[in-house]
Amino acid sequence: MTRIVKKPDERRRELIDTALELFQTQGYSATTVEAIIRKIGIAKGTFYHYFQSKEDIMAAVVQSLLDRIVEEARAVAADPSLNAIEKIKLMFGGQGSGYSEAHDVTESLHSPENRELHEKTNVETILQLSPILSEVIEQGIREGIFQVDNVLETVQFLLVGSQFLFEHVLFNWSAEEIQNRAKAMATIIERSLGAEKGTFSFLAEMYQKEAQK
Repeated sequence: MTRIVKKPDERRRELIDTALELFQTQGYSATTVEAIIRKIGIAKGTFYHYFQSKEDIMAAVVQSLLDRIVEEARAVAADPSLNAIEKIKLMFGGQGSGYSEAHDVTESLHSPENRELHEKTNVETILQLSPILSEVIEQGIREGIFQVDNVLETVQFLLVGSQFLFEHVLFNWSAEEIQNRAKAMATIIERSLGAEKGTFSFLAEMYQKEAQK
């Protein structure tokens, strides 16, 4: 059998993509390093040339998804045809491929052994998305939709609060409790940004659909 030689970047990308596929279909706990290399058809030494462990490649998978989410968010923020509210709806509607795949994979981060990686992922998400979202809020201020000082800091507080409050594993909210908190969150965001009542009602609708799945 002819040995296929690939460029380092291409091989690393293949490992990450294969791990992502297996984490989504089999779950993180059920996926082994052996399963990853068997699916690709490479030697174990090749895997360990790029990654130290399954936890290491999981971190790479999460970073790869985060990069895609940030890229998608930047594309939305840069679209001159959209107003601020339209951009926020697209960013938080989870319509991009990065968002949907990230949701599946990050469920694996709730296990105790992944707590450190989960926390790091949450921090990086806030640090990388908040400047992009702040640009959109500043656009909304120019459009007369929002009235808010300290835009970046306000955005970061709102992201941290919503991200933590909707940790299903931590709180084990019922569908009704999720919906009630989503409504409260929409009101808090509207008041924090000086937006008209009902501006962020789409968030409550989004969480309601998610809770019903």
